[in-house]
Amino acid sequence: MILVGIGGFFGALTRFYLGKWIGSPYPWATFFINITGAFTLGLLFALHPSDWLWQLCGIGFLGAYTTFSTFGFEALQLIEKKKSLQAIGYICSTFLFGLLFATLGFLVA
Repeated sequence: MILVGIGGFFGALTRFYLGKWIGSPYPWATFFINITGAFTLGLLFALHPSDWLWQLCGIGFLGAYTTFSTFGFEALQLIEKKKSLQAIGYICSTFLFGLLFATLGFLVA
């Protein structure tokens, strides 16, 4: 449990500061973070790390680094702003690229 907490602490900080650094009116930061997280999780999964490394990096760091809740919130914000096509594009591209990059990470390993 401590390893998950340590990884989560650093994953959350990385997500926060990277999101601030990217910053844009379209949710590019969340998109980039979720896609890179999917790639890294696919890579890590394929490497079959030890339990402690999986808890620290896979569950802790990447669990806090990536975010489904922010993705859903930002999609709703686009819909609320009457940007339905952008919302649909954001939802579809996040889903498709997430699967693609998780697969690529797995294959790279």
